[in-house]
Amino acid sequence: MTEAVVEQVDILIVGAGPVGMTLHLALAAGGRKSLLLDRRPQQAQQGDPRALALSHGARQLLEQINSWPARAATPIETIHVSQKDGFGRTLIDRAEYDLPALGYVVRYRDLAGALAANLAADAALAEAEILDIAPSENHVTVTLRHAGRLRTFQTELLVHAEGTPGDDPAVSVSDYDQHAVICEVTPTPGHAKRAWERFTPDGPLALLPLGNEYSIVFTLPPAKADAVMAMDDTDFIAALQQQFGTRMTFANPGKRSRFPLALRLRDTLVKGNEVWIGNTAQTLHPVSGQGFNLGIRDAWQLAEILLKNGVDRSSLENYAASRRLDRRGSAFFTDQIVKTFSNDFGPLKLARGLGLLALDLCPPARHFVAKRMIWGARAWP
Repeated sequence: MTEAVVEQVDILIVGAGPVGMTLHLALAAGGRKSLLLDRRPQQAQQGDPRALALSHGARQLLEQINSWPARAATPIETIHVSQKDGFGRTLIDRAEYDLPALGYVVRYRDLAGALAANLAADAALAEAEILDIAPSENHVTVTLRHAGRLRTFQTELLVHAEGTPGDDPAVSVSDYDQHAVICEVTPTPGHAKRAWERFTPDGPLALLPLGNEYSIVFTLPPAKADAVMAMDDTDFIAALQQQFGTRMTFANPGKRSRFPLALRLRDTLVKGNEVWIGNTAQTLHPVSGQGFNLGIRDAWQLAEILLKNGVDRSSLENYAASRRLDRRGSAFFTDQIVKTFSNDFGPLKLARGLGLLALDLCPPARHFVAKRMIWGARAWP
């Protein structure tokens, strides 16, 4: 009986979404080979209608691997931050930072398409069902089913980039008791490339310019999310208008979808010859749009370290240490915003208003926040 062939791969990346593809292309640009595995069909991502908020820092990284979807990206030139039924607001303007935009809104499918266009024909195995992962001292063995047959790979490094983890004892979970209802609406007047972050007692309401529409993230307690999902278009627009206020009106709501919100943090990014990046390492609340940008920075920093130092335990430990400030800082920032603003407690509302006003009137404080939203920990002094 012939022994099954064990295929050798330098670096195996589980998950061929935008974060996994970013890592693969960054490694390829430095001359390092990797193989992407994905359980989904090759074209699955092209049907994904979600909108992503990308920082200008993410654009700078993606441009280096020729994967910035320029024609599909709507720039955010200003961000207006305020609270419902309370005073105080902060306005962040790209002109203060001499940038073409603070960030951009891109459909998931357009970003995935721009990255996939740069993949070699043999860069990824789609519809690959992983059956077993067996770590050992110097490598990881992965057994999978692909195209109707069993295949076994042995790799120096297994990178997990497959998205939000399920139940996993290595991941701590803090449930916000909030759901995000997302869809697109037409604003009147037009959005003028302005994003809004509107804090309400139910949770933050984000409006992100996308083409001529707004992509909205309507955060609500689960029972209210149930009600909003069941509304007809007229009632839905009325509910949205009631939360946002009268500065503009909305019409033509698109298809609605929803997902529950929680903070998930993997306790250890590295275990033996395995490393976790992107949503599988940390999943944040969507407030301020930090989560996906954090995943892009994960991929980029891992590629930089591997290209410079190769794959060994010290390189992986260096990666985990180098990501600590960015991921913990981003998680703490978003978590505290949600907990501080998602209530209607009078004294706290007053304090929030004073804080927003102070941020608006004090450029150094505003710049401190804005630069870290744009570049993450790379902007820390």
